[in-house]
Amino acid sequence: MTVSTLLPSPLAASYARLADVYPGVRVHELADGERAPGAPGWVGAHQLASGGEALDAFLGWDDEQVLRDYGQRARPDVIASFGFHRYAWPACLLITVPWFLHRRVPRVPVEDVSFQRTLGRLTVRVREFACLPGDPAAALPGAHVVPDEEALRAEVRAAVAEHLGPVLDGFGPRMRRGRRALWGMATDEVVEGLWYVAALLGEERRAMAELELLLPGSTKPYVGAAGFRELSGPAGEPLPTRDRASCCLFYTLRPEDTCVTCPRTCDADRVAKLSAAS
Repeated sequence: MTVSTLLPSPLAASYARLADVYPGVRVHELADGERAPGAPGWVGAHQLASGGEALDAFLGWDDEQVLRDYGQRARPDVIASFGFHRYAWPACLLITVPWFLHRRVPRVPVEDVSFQRTLGRLTVRVREFACLPGDPAAALPGAHVVPDEEALRAEVRAAVAEHLGPVLDGFGPRMRRGRRALWGMATDEVVEGLWYVAALLGEERRAMAELELLLPGSTKPYVGAAGFRELSGPAGEPLPTRDRASCCLFYTLRPEDTCVTCPRTCDADRVAKLSAAS
């Protein structure tokens, strides 16, 4: 039975709050008997994981977007890396946002998630979730109560790995990266997605502290740590940053315009970019 069928969903408030602060990602929970969308533009996560025609079509969107916006073709591995990021960033929020806001961690295997990238829509069928003792949702069907915060963090890591592992299997051969590099990308998607959303929620500092505990650098299969550090702006203001565990390869299109958390970006350039954005 789907968790949200007969009783109020333990995740609805988290997904509603996400949509409030970031309308670019909206989540619909499927009820029992409700079929995942099959209209044009929708793709199941299991289809991306299979690495077949559905993935070809998904990456075709990225290929066309790069040509349209930058006037050049990108390498196939660059296109695959862009496509993975554009799926994994919102997909990780299905897990990390309920954990961050309400200490509830849904299990979302690839068979239970669909994505419409141009609309920023996700559907998910949640059959089970983890929570802490004392949570009112602990009495709901599908609840799995864990003893403490560290156990709940382990549930987050396991839930993300359960979902992204098969997706990496689908994208991996096209990205031409080894397993360590692929899981470095997964680490970055977990960290940077929640970090961004938490800033919109006005809770950036708490998210940074939570992510440091979630991904300290020794939690396989993840590679690298949240790894936040602080720079000083022109007026001495603190500017949080981190070094990504992986490279998104955007520099192959615009070498002079690297991402602010790219290891290729020096601290002076980071300060300039972050100060201009604040």
